[in-house]
Amino acid sequence: MKKTISLVAILCLVSSFLLHANELHVAKTGNDFNNGSKETPFKTISKAAKTAQAGDVITVHKGVYREWVNPSFAGMNNNNRVVYQAAENEEVWIKGSEVINTWKKHKGTVWKVVIDNTLFGDFNPYQEILFGDWITKTYGRDHHLGEVYVNGKALYEIDALSKVFEETALERAKDTEGSKYKWYCEGNQETTTIYANFRGKNPNEELVEINVRPTVFFPKKTGIDYITVRGFKMCHAATQWAPPTAEQEGLIGPNWSKGWIIENNLIADSKCSGIVIGKERASGQNLWSHDKKKHGTQREREVVFKALQLGWSKETVGSHIIRNNTIKDCEQGGIIGHLGCVFSEISNNHIYNINVKKQYEGWEIAGIKLHAAVDVIIKDNFIHDNHRGIWLDWQAQGARIKGNLLNNNEDQDIFIEVNHGPMIIDNNILLSERGILNASQGTAFTNNLIAGIVQMRAAANRFTHYHFPHSTEVLGMMTIIMGDDRFYNNIFAANNETLEKEQFYGLNGYDIFPSATYKWKSPGGMDAYNKQKFPVFIDANLYLNKALPSKIETNFIENRTLQPEISLIQENDDYYLNVTVDESFDKVKTQEVTTVLLGFSFQSEAPFENNDGSPITINEDYFGIKRTTAAPVVGPLDNLKIGKNKIKVWPKNQK
Repeated sequence: MKKTISLVAILCLVSSFLLHANELHVAKTGNDFNNGSKETPFKTISKAAKTAQAGDVITVHKGVYREWVNPSFAGMNNNNRVVYQAAENEEVWIKGSEVINTWKKHKGTVWKVVIDNTLFGDFNPYQEILFGDWITKTYGRDHHLGEVYVNGKALYEIDALSKVFEETALERAKDTEGSKYKWYCEGNQETTTIYANFRGKNPNEELVEINVRPTVFFPKKTGIDYITVRGFKMCHAATQWAPPTAEQEGLIGPNWSKGWIIENNLIADSKCSGIVIGKERASGQNLWSHDKKKHGTQREREVVFKALQLGWSKETVGSHIIRNNTIKDCEQGGIIGHLGCVFSEISNNHIYNINVKKQYEGWEIAGIKLHAAVDVIIKDNFIHDNHRGIWLDWQAQGARIKGNLLNNNEDQDIFIEVNHGPMIIDNNILLSERGILNASQGTAFTNNLIAGIVQMRAAANRFTHYHFPHSTEVLGMMTIIMGDDRFYNNIFAANNETLEKEQFYGLNGYDIFPSATYKWKSPGGMDAYNKQKFPVFIDANLYLNKALPSKIETNFIENRTLQPEISLIQENDDYYLNVTVDESFDKVKTQEVTTVLLGFSFQSEAPFENNDGSPITINEDYFGIKRTTAAPVVGPLDNLKIGKNKIKVWPKNQK
C-alpha cells in the first residue's frame, strides 16, 4: 500500500510539472494579445507575469522594457519555480523610468519641462517625500523620491530653483563625469514641473530619463514564493527609505516571500535600496516617526513579536539566494532586509558606490545591511567604495561572513551591532581604514586579514532578541555586555596615522577583558551584571604595522620590522592583492578551528556550527580551497610565499 501511495504521489508531481512547464516569450516586436510563444511573443513582461504559473519559464528578448513587473503566481518549490530570464546573449533592460524629450530652454544652461500628472498614475515620485524611521540627516530640506538621469548618470536634487543656476569653480573645472548636474521640482494637482541644469547639453538630444515607478521587479502581494530572476539589467526605481520598522521595498525583491533566486543581474540607481529581502507592512510602519512616543528600539522589538504572531518562520519566508549580481549607485543600500532575509545566501556579488551622493544619511546605509540575519551566509562578495561594507544588526544568530573582499569603504568594512551570537567571520580580506566595528558579543573571527583599525562600542541599554538554534522562535532578550568573542589565526595590519575614540590598531581593546581561563560567575544584581565583561578567547594571531596584541593573548607573533605593503590594485576588470611576507607568517602556531574549539555562545547557549546544525570545521581559505595542513597558515590566503606576492582576488576562480 505504501508503495502505491508513493508511486501515485510521484506521478501526480510529474504530471503537474509537465502540465505547467511552458516557455513564454516576450519581445519588443510582440503583442500582449499574442499567446506568448516564440513565434508570437508578448510585448510586455507584465503580461507574461500575469500568465506564468509554477514550472513556467519567461524568456525576455533584447530591448528596454519600462514597467513594474508584478508576478501574479508563485512557484511550488525549488524544483517547480517560475523563472524570469533574459534571452541568452541578449541585453535586456527593465527600467522604472520614462524618457523625457520635451524640454524647453529656461535660462542659461537650465531647461524646464512641464509634465501632466497622468504620466505617473497614482504614484508621483516628485510629490512623494523621503520618510521613515532611522533617517538621521536630511540637511534641513525635503527629498523627493524622483530622480533625473542624463545618459545614465543621476543628477543632484536641489531645494530651490535659484540653486539650480549655481555652479562652483570646482564644478566648472571638472568634466561632466562627477560634476553636479542639478535639478529642482515643483508641482500641483495637475502638473509636475522639473528644472534641470544640463551644463551646456541639449537634453532633447541626450538620453534624459526620470523615475516614475516605485519599484521595478516586486510583487504587490506577499507569499509569491519560488521565483527566479536572472540575467537582466534593472535600474531607475523611486524607492522609499527602508528601515527595519516599516515595509521595506527595493528596486527588486520578493516582498515577504520564500525561496527567490536573484542571479546574474545588474541592479543600479535605486533612490534608496537595490535588492530588498525585508519585512512587510503589517508588523509595523514607521510608528516611531509617526507618533513620537516610544523609542525606535522599542518599536523594533515590537516588530519582531508582531512578525512572529503573523507567522514569521523558516516555513513561510526567507531562504533566498542572491548571487553573481552587480549592484551599484543606490543611496541607502545594495542589499537590505529585516526578518525576511532569514536562512538566505548572498554570494559572489559586486557591490559598490552605495551612498556616494551624500544627500541624506541614516542608520540603514551599507553595501549589505540586514537585521535578524538568522543563519544567513554572506560569502565571496566584493564590496567597495560604499558608506559601509557589511552591517549585521540585531539577531544575526548563526550568520557567517566568509571569504569576502572589502576595500575603501568610508566607515567600516564590517559592523556587527547588538547580536548575541554565535556568529562566524572567517577568511575575509578587509582593506579599508576602518576594518571592524564590534558592538556585539559571541562572534568568532578566524583567518581574516584586517588592514584597518578595530573599534569596540558598548551597548548596555540595548535589549535584543536571541533565538532557539536555527529558528526564528525567540528564546530570550538581553543587553549586550561585550566579550564572549574568539580571535584565531588572524592578521592585523593597521597603519593609520590617527585614532578616534574606542578604536584600536589590533586587539588591545580587549586588554581589560577576562581571558579564556576565566570562570564566569554571575555577579548578582542587574546593575552589577551589566558592568561585567565576558571572557575573550584570543590565540595565534599575527600583528604587523601598528597593530597591537591584547595583554590576555599568550600565543602570537608581533612583527615590527616587516613592511607588508598591503594594497589592492585594479588591472582591467581584475583586482590583485599586493602583500609582502616574511618568515613570521609561518611561525604563528595556529590550530584548526572547529565547533569543539569554539564551543557555545554565552547568551544563546547555541554552538558555533553550520546552519544545518552539523559541526563546523573551518579548513578552507579565501578562495574556498581546502587548506593543505591541519594547522592553517595565518590569515585568509593559503598560497602566500616569502617575499612580494601579487594574487588575483577578484573575480574569484570558483571551484
